Amino acid sequence: MTGHLDRRVFLKGLGSASVAAAVAPLLLARSQQPNLLFIAIDDLNDWVGCLGGHPDVKTPHLDRFAAGGVLFSNAHCPAPLCNPSRAALMTGVRPSTSGLYTNEQDWRENRRLREAITMPQYFRSHGYRTLTSGKIFHNRFAHAASWDESWPSATDPVPRGPKSPDKPFNGIPKAAHFDWGPLDVSNEEMGDWQVADWTIQQLKKKHDKPFFLACGFTRPHLPWYVPRRYFDMYPLDRVTLPTVNEDDLDDIPPIGRKIAKQNRDHENVLQYGQWRKAVQGYLASITFVDECVGRVLDGLEKSEHRDNTIVVLWSDHGWHLGEKLHWRKFSLWEEATRNILAFQAPGTLPSGKTCTRPVNLQDMYPTLVSLGGLPALQLKAYDLTPLLRQPDAEWKRPTLTTFRRGNHSVRSEHWRYIRYSDGTEELYDHRSDPMEWTNVAADPRFRSTRDELAGWLPKTNAANDPAGNADSSSDDD
Repeated sequence: MTGHLDRRVFLKGLGSASVAAAVAPLLLARSQQPNLLFIAIDDLNDWVGCLGGHPDVKTPHLDRFAAGGVLFSNAHCPAPLCNPSRAALMTGVRPSTSGLYTNEQDWRENRRLREAITMPQYFRSHGYRTLTSGKIFHNRFAHAASWDESWPSATDPVPRGPKSPDKPFNGIPKAAHFDWGPLDVSNEEMGDWQVADWTIQQLKKKHDKPFFLACGFTRPHLPWYVPRRYFDMYPLDRVTLPTVNEDDLDDIPPIGRKIAKQNRDHENVLQYGQWRKAVQGYLASITFVDECVGRVLDGLEKSEHRDNTIVVLWSDHGWHLGEKLHWRKFSLWEEATRNILAFQAPGTLPSGKTCTRPVNLQDMYPTLVSLGGLPALQLKAYDLTPLLRQPDAEWKRPTLTTFRRGNHSVRSEHWRYIRYSDGTEELYDHRSDPMEWTNVAADPRFRSTRDELAGWLPKTNAANDPAGNADSSSDDD
């Protein structure tokens, strides 16, 4: 299968009989085509009630959404950083195929991606009106060609919130936006709140076409600045810290240890006594964005579109808060690769179901195409509708995450296998080691498992495109 659909072939084939024959069985009459509400959350790991990642977290609206549809509890990102993850899921092209590995590379200048058809472009070519506000593509690389309407603007669709304090709250020198603390501002001053407001207004309108409405929330991306009342929900003396093994890096290859310690964040957090406050800030930011999501879901429920709108909710990757003695994303371990992915489709999909099969954010593209009844695409991603209809259906495919060139993680239902660019490896059995504390890659008892998972690694690793620093892991956006 090809990694992307050539634009010329795509345009030539839109009206052909062969494409018409490939239309999914869910195809509805044009007047009944379902709308799509596409909700993205930035940097949200599994600290969500329905995923069980943290005992203190308060996420009633995310949990409500998951309970009303199908939740993938073993969903993972194409890459553990914003730009390559979002570019991959919006185009269906893997990082190892495109050569887009870092936040600094402009995906719009990538030779493979600039000819790809983005998800909203594909829906628009089939009669949809595409609208967006907030962070969908990586902030600096918005894609005006994907949208009929963008707010606040086509070149900058992410409204900015209150100004950051003059000095970091946490006192860590040169912390930049690696910071957290309460703001004495109203919810209405926050950019995410404004994104929710705009999205709700679109849901109130009558539309003469089916819509693809994308709503991108920035929190809990750094800095963790949200109104004070969300911090007050997590009294500092009752905040639960992650469980950490201080010897966790002893059996990790040198590349893995370098990744874990690349920013000295853990040492700084400990030195300045900020671990509990950092966890408080992340939890507060999650609960703030949960309320934003809840407002949008309520807006849909009150609208005339509620019975004809597919909703997908996702985060672009996970986040470490000290696990593996590491902070931020930028790793191939569970904390960085796991994310929320859930679907609702009234009258089409079951509710209250959880699927434990390993899936990838890239799988959204063919899945939404199928749910919308559009012609199928040739992508290196999988249509998840069989799992949406029957979450315990047989599924033998693991899923792939790539960090920088040549470093990959393969996640199956029970195992994680990592191979770095120098050939060194890690292997974890999640049935007995969910925290990935014991690397059994060298254990001969698990050789067959290791070899089987290694068979899913990409055969080629494209060079950086556009050319750039392959080791760069900027968190500037």
